[in-house]
Amino acid sequence: MADPPEGSAPRKIIHIDMDAFYASVEQRDNPGLRGRPVVVGGTRERGVVAAASYEARAFGVRSAMASVTARRRCADLIFVKPRFEVYGEISRQIRAIFADFTDAIEPLSLDEAYLDVSGVASARDVAQAIRARIKAETGLTASAGVSYNKFIAKLASDHNKPDGICVIPPAAGARFVAGLPVSRFHGVGPRTAGRMSALGIKTGADLAAQSLPFLEAHFGSFAAYLHGAARGIDDRPVRANRIRKSVGAERTFFEDISAPEALAAALDNVLAALMERIERSGAAGRTVTLKVKFADFRQITRARSFAASVSTQAEIGKAGQALLAALCPVPLGVRLLGLTLSSLSREEKAPEASQLGLGL
Repeated sequence: MADPPEGSAPRKIIHIDMDAFYASVEQRDNPGLRGRPVVVGGTRERGVVAAASYEARAFGVRSAMASVTARRRCADLIFVKPRFEVYGEISRQIRAIFADFTDAIEPLSLDEAYLDVSGVASARDVAQAIRARIKAETGLTASAGVSYNKFIAKLASDHNKPDGICVIPPAAGARFVAGLPVSRFHGVGPRTAGRMSALGIKTGADLAAQSLPFLEAHFGSFAAYLHGAARGIDDRPVRANRIRKSVGAERTFFEDISAPEALAAALDNVLAALMERIERSGAAGRTVTLKVKFADFRQITRARSFAASVSTQAEIGKAGQALLAALCPVPLGVRLLGLTLSSLSREEKAPEASQLGLGL
């Protein structure tokens, strides 16, 4: 890896990731759920898993899995309705802990964030102190990855889960990445991983062996990121406040839906996912847009705008359900529903990027 610019300050990044956050909150608040396989979201019959406890994960149950599939994998699975208001409040409590250590905080979701602590003597000590505070003040556990860039810090936080810490210094970065499957790389989904596998690229070492022109030929604009990541290089700064123009969520269904009651229930699941993103971004907006893709792949949108910004589940849900009801009946069936909040009122400038440095 290239040396940092002469005179630049050491760059030290922590990625904090709560352990099975939603499910852990439910187990914390309901002692009867502790030690049992719990999923948050969906129902026994339909919907998707938003989060799974570690007991459920032992059966192969994962987030984004269809509820019916999860139920087949674990007959004793317990489904719990999500409480995004509670998760949001705990997330704000955790973020306040972060703020006692640094102002450079980039939330990724309610349960994870990057922190730039480049000015401290020991990023490991800071990460341990944050994890201890979280446990003492919320009763929940968090895992931490500590490294010299965001890419490796995020990989490291998953390395010793749950309730663990992993530190990857600059000298070990490329070696750490080389031994990982490319499916672990942030941004590499199942489809991209499949394309890589067809090219003989299965590990970070395989990826590092490819030239930039080769990667550009197969992965376009994504190639530069992959080329650097495979070598442990990632110059992206921690952005404390990224500008958003909209916040949205959508769900594709395994079977087309046509009954109004089923469509309304499905939209509630989409709304729950949207509220999670609104909670983590603190967004409020004036326009609610419903997206519908029918069984014949025809797609339409319908929107409602308000004079003032809205941000609550009740306001957004009422608008979305009204837009959906106006489309019923739908004899063709629906294969996808989406909700978006736009014309956002909260847009803040990102801080200046910190420079790449060494030392943890």
